[in-house]
Amino acid sequence: MTALIHVSALYRYPVKGLSPEPVERADLETSGFFPGDRLYAIENGPSGFNAVAPRHQPKTKYLMLMRDEALARLRTRYEDATATLTVEGHGEPQAFNLDTEAGREGLADLMRRFIPGSLRGEPKVLAAPPQYRFTDSPTGYVSLINRASVAAVEDYLGVPVDPLRFRGNLLVEGLDPFAELEMVGQVVEAPSGLRLKITKRTVRCAATNVEPTSGIRDCDIPWTLDARLGHRDLGVYAEVIAGGALAKGDALRVVR
Repeated sequence: MTALIHVSALYRYPVKGLSPEPVERADLETSGFFPGDRLYAIENGPSGFNAVAPRHQPKTKYLMLMRDEALARLRTRYEDATATLTVEGHGEPQAFNLDTEAGREGLADLMRRFIPGSLRGEPKVLAAPPQYRFTDSPTGYVSLINRASVAAVEDYLGVPVDPLRFRGNLLVEGLDPFAELEMVGQVVEAPSGLRLKITKRTVRCAATNVEPTSGIRDCDIPWTLDARLGHRDLGVYAEVIAGGALAKGDALRVVR
Protein backbone atom coordinates (compact mmCIF):
# COMPACT_ATOMS: atom_id res chain seq x y z
CA MET A 1 0.00 0.00 0.00
CA THR A 2 3.06 2.28 -0.15
CA ALA A 3 2.71 5.18 -2.58
CA LEU A 4 5.17 4.37 -5.36
CA ILE A 5 3.83 6.18 -8.37
CA HIS A 6 3.19 9.89 -8.87
CA VAL A 7 1.30 11.49 -11.74
CA SER A 8 3.64 14.12 -13.20
CA ALA A 9 1.40 15.22 -16.08
CA LEU A 10 -1.98 14.60 -17.68
CA TYR A 11 -2.72 14.99 -21.38
CA ARG A 12 -5.62 14.63 -23.74
CA TYR A 13 -5.66 14.52 -27.56
CA PRO A 14 -9.01 15.90 -28.75
CA VAL A 15 -8.30 15.19 -32.44
CA LYS A 16 -6.46 12.02 -33.35
CA GLY A 17 -3.01 12.82 -34.71
CA LEU A 18 -3.06 16.47 -33.63
CA SER A 19 -1.65 18.32 -30.62
CA PRO A 20 -1.61 17.08 -27.04
CA GLU A 21 -3.27 19.33 -24.47
CA PRO A 22 -2.09 19.34 -20.85
CA VAL A 23 -4.76 19.27 -18.16
CA GLU A 24 -4.39 19.78 -14.41
CA ARG A 25 -7.28 17.53 -13.40
CA ALA A 26 -9.68 15.06 -14.96
CA ASP A 27 -12.82 13.25 -13.79
CA LEU A 28 -12.83 9.71 -15.11
CA GLU A 29 -15.96 7.58 -15.25
CA THR A 30 -16.16 3.85 -14.64
CA SER A 31 -15.52 2.00 -17.93
CA GLY A 32 -15.02 5.36 -19.63
CA PHE A 33 -12.29 6.98 -21.70
CA PHE A 34 -9.96 9.76 -20.65
CA PRO A 35 -12.08 12.95 -20.77
CA GLY A 36 -11.82 14.91 -24.01
CA ASP A 37 -9.54 12.34 -25.61
CA ARG A 38 -9.71 11.28 -29.29
CA LEU A 39 -13.12 12.88 -29.76
CA TYR A 40 -12.48 13.34 -33.48
CA ALA A 41 -10.49 11.70 -36.26
CA ILE A 42 -9.79 12.80 -39.81
CA GLU A 43 -10.64 10.10 -42.29
CA ASN A 44 -8.03 9.56 -45.01
CA GLY A 45 -10.37 8.42 -47.74
CA PRO A 46 -13.38 6.20 -46.96
CA SER A 47 -12.74 4.27 -43.72
CA GLY A 48 -15.95 2.30 -43.34
CA PHE A 49 -16.63 3.94 -39.98
CA ASN A 50 -20.32 3.96 -39.07
CA ALA A 51 -21.32 6.36 -36.31
CA VAL A 52 -24.64 4.55 -35.78
CA ALA A 53 -22.93 1.22 -35.12
CA PRO A 54 -19.30 2.17 -34.38
CA ARG A 55 -16.65 -0.49 -34.63
CA HIS A 56 -12.96 0.04 -34.06
CA GLN A 57 -11.05 0.80 -37.24
CA PRO A 58 -7.27 0.53 -37.75
CA LYS A 59 -5.46 3.83 -37.24
CA THR A 60 -4.22 3.62 -40.83
CA LYS A 61 -7.73 4.63 -41.92
CA TYR A 62 -7.15 8.08 -40.44
CA LEU A 63 -4.57 10.84 -40.65
CA MET A 64 -1.98 10.05 -37.97
CA LEU A 65 1.66 10.65 -37.10
CA MET A 66 2.87 7.17 -38.03
CA ARG A 67 2.51 8.12 -41.71
CA ASP A 68 1.69 11.82 -41.69
CA GLU A 69 4.48 13.35 -39.59
CA ALA A 70 3.80 16.87 -40.90
CA LEU A 71 0.77 16.96 -38.57
CA ALA A 72 3.19 17.57 -35.70
CA ARG A 73 3.97 21.01 -37.12
CA LEU A 74 0.41 22.16 -36.46
CA ARG A 75 -0.43 23.62 -33.06
CA THR A 76 -4.03 23.03 -32.02
CA ARG A 77 -6.21 23.67 -29.00
CA TYR A 78 -9.79 22.60 -28.37
CA GLU A 79 -12.44 24.46 -26.41
CA ASP A 80 -14.98 22.05 -24.93
CA ALA A 81 -17.76 24.57 -24.33
CA THR A 82 -17.97 25.56 -27.99
CA ALA A 83 -16.44 22.45 -29.66
CA THR A 84 -14.01 24.84 -31.36
CA LEU A 85 -10.61 23.73 -32.60
CA THR A 86 -8.06 26.48 -33.24
CA VAL A 87 -5.22 25.56 -35.60
CA GLU A 88 -1.92 27.39 -36.01
CA GLY A 89 1.08 26.54 -38.16
CA HIS A 90 -0.35 26.82 -41.68
CA GLY A 91 -1.05 30.40 -42.65
CA GLU A 92 -3.13 32.54 -40.33
CA PRO A 93 -4.67 30.85 -37.24
CA GLN A 94 -8.06 29.37 -38.03
CA ALA A 95 -10.92 28.26 -35.79
CA PHE A 96 -13.37 25.48 -36.64
CA ASN A 97 -16.58 24.62 -34.79
CA LEU A 98 -16.46 20.83 -35.00
CA ASP A 99 -20.09 20.58 -33.92
CA THR A 100 -21.08 21.93 -37.33
CA GLU A 101 -20.79 20.52 -40.82
CA ALA A 102 -19.18 23.78 -41.99
CA GLY A 103 -16.55 23.61 -39.26
CA ARG A 104 -15.69 19.99 -39.98
CA GLU A 105 -15.45 20.71 -43.71
CA GLY A 106 -13.21 23.68 -42.95
CA LEU A 107 -10.75 21.47 -41.07
CA ALA A 108 -10.87 18.87 -43.84
CA ASP A 109 -10.11 21.59 -46.39
CA LEU A 110 -7.12 22.73 -44.35
CA MET A 111 -5.79 19.16 -44.58
CA ARG A 112 -6.29 19.16 -48.35
CA ARG A 113 -4.02 22.19 -48.54
CA PHE A 114 -1.54 21.24 -45.81
CA ILE A 115 -0.73 17.61 -46.65
CA PRO A 116 -2.10 16.89 -50.16
CA GLY A 117 0.52 14.23 -50.79
CA SER A 118 -0.64 12.20 -47.77
CA LEU A 119 -4.25 11.91 -48.86
CA ARG A 120 -5.52 8.65 -50.31
CA GLY A 121 -8.98 10.11 -50.85
CA GLU A 122 -11.22 12.87 -49.56
CA PRO A 123 -10.47 13.82 -45.93
CA LYS A 124 -13.48 13.91 -43.63
CA VAL A 125 -13.67 14.89 -39.97
CA LEU A 126 -15.48 12.24 -37.93
CA ALA A 127 -16.98 12.83 -34.50
CA ALA A 128 -17.04 9.99 -31.97
CA PRO A 129 -20.52 8.93 -30.86
CA PRO A 130 -21.17 8.38 -27.13
CA GLN A 131 -19.18 5.53 -25.55
CA TYR A 132 -16.70 5.46 -28.42
CA ARG A 133 -13.32 7.10 -29.04
CA PHE A 134 -10.80 7.00 -31.89
CA THR A 135 -8.08 5.29 -29.84
CA ASP A 136 -5.40 3.13 -31.46
CA SER A 137 -6.49 0.10 -29.44
CA PRO A 138 -10.13 -1.03 -29.12
CA THR A 139 -9.50 -1.35 -25.38
CA GLY A 140 -7.34 1.79 -25.11
CA TYR A 141 -9.35 3.62 -22.49
CA VAL A 142 -6.50 5.37 -20.62
CA SER A 143 -2.82 5.22 -21.55
CA LEU A 144 0.02 5.48 -19.05
CA ILE A 145 3.67 6.32 -19.82
CA ASN A 146 6.49 5.64 -17.35
CA ARG A 147 9.01 8.50 -17.47
CA ALA A 148 11.79 6.14 -16.36
CA SER A 149 11.18 4.01 -19.44
CA VAL A 150 11.48 7.12 -21.61
CA ALA A 151 14.74 8.00 -19.82
CA ALA A 152 16.05 4.52 -20.62
CA VAL A 153 15.29 5.09 -24.31
CA GLU A 154 17.21 8.38 -24.07
CA ASP A 155 20.20 6.43 -22.76
CA TYR A 156 19.91 3.88 -25.57
CA LEU A 157 19.81 6.59 -28.24
CA GLY A 158 22.14 9.10 -26.61
CA VAL A 159 19.76 11.99 -27.32
CA PRO A 160 16.84 13.64 -25.48
CA VAL A 161 13.46 11.97 -26.01
CA ASP A 162 10.28 13.97 -25.39
CA PRO A 163 7.72 11.80 -23.50
CA LEU A 164 5.04 13.31 -25.73
CA ARG A 165 6.32 11.12 -28.58
CA PHE A 166 4.35 8.35 -26.85
CA ARG A 167 1.08 10.32 -26.71
CA GLY A 168 -0.02 9.04 -23.30
CA ASN A 169 -2.74 10.36 -21.04
CA LEU A 170 -0.81 9.87 -17.79
CA LEU A 171 2.91 10.48 -17.35
CA VAL A 172 4.09 8.86 -14.13
CA GLU A 173 7.24 8.79 -12.01
CA GLY A 174 8.44 6.44 -9.28
CA LEU A 175 8.71 3.18 -11.23
CA ASP A 176 11.85 1.48 -12.47
CA PRO A 177 12.39 1.53 -16.25
CA PHE A 178 9.81 -0.69 -17.97
CA ALA A 179 8.32 -1.81 -14.63
CA GLU A 180 4.91 -0.77 -15.98
CA LEU A 181 5.06 -3.71 -18.40
CA GLU A 182 4.99 -6.14 -15.48
CA MET A 183 1.92 -4.49 -13.94
CA VAL A 184 -0.63 -5.97 -16.36
CA GLY A 185 -3.48 -7.30 -14.22
CA GLN A 186 -2.69 -5.02 -11.27
CA VAL A 187 -4.93 -2.24 -9.94
CA VAL A 188 -3.77 1.22 -8.88
CA GLU A 189 -5.81 3.66 -6.82
CA ALA A 190 -5.77 7.48 -6.65
CA PRO A 191 -6.62 9.50 -3.51
CA SER A 192 -10.13 10.15 -4.87
CA GLY A 193 -10.89 6.42 -4.96
CA LEU A 194 -10.37 6.22 -8.72
CA ARG A 195 -9.13 2.75 -9.64
CA LEU A 196 -7.34 1.80 -12.84
CA LYS A 197 -6.72 -1.80 -13.86
CA ILE A 198 -3.66 -2.21 -16.05
CA THR A 199 -4.87 -4.27 -18.99
CA LYS A 200 -2.35 -4.28 -21.80
CA ARG A 201 1.19 -3.37 -22.79
CA THR A 202 1.49 -0.77 -25.54
CA VAL A 203 3.41 -1.80 -28.65
CA ARG A 204 5.12 1.25 -30.07
CA CYS A 205 4.87 2.18 -33.75
CA ALA A 206 6.76 4.55 -36.04
CA ALA A 207 4.77 7.53 -34.73
CA THR A 208 7.29 7.64 -31.85
CA ASN A 209 10.05 8.41 -34.36
CA VAL A 210 8.50 11.83 -35.03
CA GLU A 211 9.75 14.74 -32.92
CA PRO A 212 6.48 16.21 -31.59
CA THR A 213 7.12 19.87 -32.41
CA SER A 214 9.23 19.84 -35.59
CA GLY A 215 7.53 16.88 -37.28
CA ILE A 216 10.95 15.47 -38.22
CA ARG A 217 11.63 11.74 -38.10
CA ASP A 218 14.92 11.76 -36.25
CA CYS A 219 15.27 8.32 -34.62
CA ASP A 220 13.92 4.75 -34.65
CA ILE A 221 12.45 3.99 -31.25
CA PRO A 222 10.59 0.73 -32.06
CA TRP A 223 13.72 -0.77 -33.61
CA THR A 224 15.83 0.42 -30.66
CA LEU A 225 13.46 -1.17 -28.14
CA ASP A 226 13.48 -4.41 -30.12
CA ALA A 227 17.26 -4.47 -30.37
CA ARG A 228 17.77 -3.75 -26.66
CA LEU A 229 14.86 -5.58 -25.06
CA GLY A 230 13.49 -8.04 -27.59
CA HIS A 231 10.11 -6.29 -27.77
CA ARG A 232 8.65 -2.92 -28.82
CA ASP A 233 6.61 -2.19 -25.70
CA LEU A 234 6.65 1.01 -23.66
CA GLY A 235 3.72 2.13 -21.54
CA VAL A 236 0.43 0.41 -20.79
CA TYR A 237 -3.31 0.78 -21.23
CA ALA A 238 -5.66 0.81 -18.26
CA GLU A 239 -9.39 0.42 -17.70
CA VAL A 240 -11.30 2.62 -15.25
CA ILE A 241 -12.90 0.12 -12.86
CA ALA A 242 -13.98 2.74 -10.30
CA GLY A 243 -14.55 6.33 -11.33
CA GLY A 244 -13.05 9.37 -9.64
CA ALA A 245 -10.85 12.41 -10.05
CA LEU A 246 -7.20 12.42 -11.01
CA ALA A 247 -4.89 15.42 -10.71
CA LYS A 248 -1.32 16.29 -11.51
CA GLY A 249 0.81 15.35 -8.49
CA ASP A 250 -1.53 12.60 -7.24
CA ALA A 251 0.00 9.45 -5.81
CA LEU A 252 -1.17 6.11 -7.19
CA ARG A 253 -1.04 3.10 -4.90
CA VAL A 254 -0.94 -0.49 -6.11
CA VAL A 255 -3.84 -2.12 -4.25
CA ARG A 256 -3.92 -5.54 -5.88
